[in-house]
Amino acid sequence: MRTVDAYLPVASVVLIYLARIMELGAKRDRISGPVRETLTLRLFILAGTLMGIGAIGEFLIAGRALNWLMFGGGWACALVSFAIRRSAIAALGKFWSLHVEIRANHQFVRDGPFRWMRHPTYFSMILELLAAGLILNARFAPLAVTAVFVPALLLRLRLEEEALVEKFGEAYRAYQRSTPALFPYKFPRAR
Repeated sequence: MRTVDAYLPVASVVLIYLARIMELGAKRDRISGPVRETLTLRLFILAGTLMGIGAIGEFLIAGRALNWLMFGGGWACALVSFAIRRSAIAALGKFWSLHVEIRANHQFVRDGPFRWMRHPTYFSMILELLAAGLILNARFAPLAVTAVFVPALLLRLRLEEEALVEKFGEAYRAYQRSTPALFPYKFPRAR
């Protein structure tokens, strides 16, 4: 028989997943534009769902117990993920979208987390998937999820980068040269 603390990781991942789904459905004051594609959003949601279900299944079937170090590291990743995403949404303001959606009056944003990386929201998604794997001490679910998540992420990055270059031209190309795409591995330049 499992103790209550053995279910704490499962409850945590369910809570993080539900918070993320509620965040997706949140109404925001934004400017709509033409949506270039919708597949990648569905694949991102699928990857998150598979990660949650797979990691929970792995945790329960393997009879794993709560590992406080992994649990704490996972929650740290989850909290940083939510903070980065919220900061990115705030920086984009009315131009934020779940899709690749460039507006006629779109502004080139380099504030907030965009100083450190071009795609902080996608970085936050990586942290969120990592959080579920760590909290549940999953070994196999993260490997399986990469088969869905990585191709979707690469496709979304390509489409978004093309749209931003098309909209902002050389200014965005200079930003590409000076700012990492996903992983904030260098300090931003002073503007």
